[in-house]
Amino acid sequence: MSEMKRDNFKNRAGFILACIGSAVGMGNIWRFPVLVSAYGGMTFLIPYFIFVVLIASTGVMEEFALGRWAGAGPVDAFGKCTEQRGSRKTGELIGAIPVIGSMMLAIGYTVVMGWIFKYCFMGISGGLYALGTDMGSIVGAFGATAPETEKLGEAVGMMFSQGIFTLGNGVWQIVGLACALVIMAMGISGGIERVNKIMMPLLFGLFLCLCVYIATLPGSGAGYRYIFTLDPAGLADPIVWVFAFGQAFFSLSVAGNGSVIYGSYLKKDEDIPFSARNVAIFDTLAALLAAFVIIPAMAVGGAELSKGGPGLMFIYLVNVFNGMTGGRIVGMIFFICVLFAGFSSIVNLYEAPVAFMQEKFRLKRVPAVAVIGALGAFISLIIQPWTSQWMDVVSIYICPLGAMLAGIMFFWVLKKETALEAVNCGAKKPVGKVFYALGKYGYCVLALVALILGAKLGGIG
Repeated sequence: MSEMKRDNFKNRAGFILACIGSAVGMGNIWRFPVLVSAYGGMTFLIPYFIFVVLIASTGVMEEFALGRWAGAGPVDAFGKCTEQRGSRKTGELIGAIPVIGSMMLAIGYTVVMGWIFKYCFMGISGGLYALGTDMGSIVGAFGATAPETEKLGEAVGMMFSQGIFTLGNGVWQIVGLACALVIMAMGISGGIERVNKIMMPLLFGLFLCLCVYIATLPGSGAGYRYIFTLDPAGLADPIVWVFAFGQAFFSLSVAGNGSVIYGSYLKKDEDIPFSARNVAIFDTLAALLAAFVIIPAMAVGGAELSKGGPGLMFIYLVNVFNGMTGGRIVGMIFFICVLFAGFSSIVNLYEAPVAFMQEKFRLKRVPAVAVIGALGAFISLIIQPWTSQWMDVVSIYICPLGAMLAGIMFFWVLKKETALEAVNCGAKKPVGKVFYALGKYGYCVLALVALILGAKLGGIG
């Protein structure tokens, strides 16, 4: 392949913020607080922190380094790895798996982003608060936004009876996707980096404001006490460690696609170990802030945090926010935070297939974004009634498989000296034998475990 001029992140801060944006997503907001609650506060957090350190110091660094070394996304990066062993085509075919996974996850996120855009608008306009605390009204509002069915005939009937481009469904998806595509069309430094420099500080600032406010409300103390509860017997339960590992794995966005492609836009003098450490720290901080908002808020409302997924965010929390003092403002700020988190993630997910179009078909950035955007819009409108099932398949099988394949390419296929040189280029404190051994015999095995356990448990991220 002839060389092609690639856009780059302008500086380390922009790169780190973009990577934090890709990692901070729905898993931090509607999954992490539920697991913290379900498995006993610090009883869950201790194994979670251990796995975050392990994955950040191996998998995150490996994917950044692989992308920067190859100067390309997963397809060409994997191909360059196997080329050292005599067959570039084999690696390119394998590299298509994480690109497909990224595209599929982005399509599912497009549907969810439609829900988020609508609820954010309702929060700002007051429509969300107007639902009050009547669960029938709240459930009905979400049902109209995200109708589900398992039957093809019912799905087609829904789209035609409600209108595929009604404000309940399609229009909000198109609005959200169009905003993401405009940013992507502006390029890496001019679009993705610039927007994340605004959104990520605002996300953390707004979440911090929510934490402070909710801490002042009567009853919130019970939520904080629960978060810091430690049950030594619970630490002996293998299932706690399984779910902690699954959450850390998916929360850090290691799937052989987004981190690889962002790494390919990284300059040679950037410190990858330093960047990976900061991504892990701020991703974990975002998850903790979400827990410090949601668990005490549920305590204030006297509710049990017993269900995750869309129901937590779009039904139970709406009921809690609408019933508390200042609930209209709290709900509005919360959904703005969710919008920032989801928006930064969807941009990252679409970036891998966009880069693939540029690398393989020699398209300029705007046409590549347009092609991928049109495909994403079309499929996302079709899969609306099966969004949960679609996301389950991708998160359980394709993303862990992509992460495992990227780990194998870097630690097993690439020569050891090449791999270490790739990760240490620009590093102030180079890593060596410990990093390589942990990655080769620890991380790759854990990625395989995530794939197997995810399939058995029905999704752990």
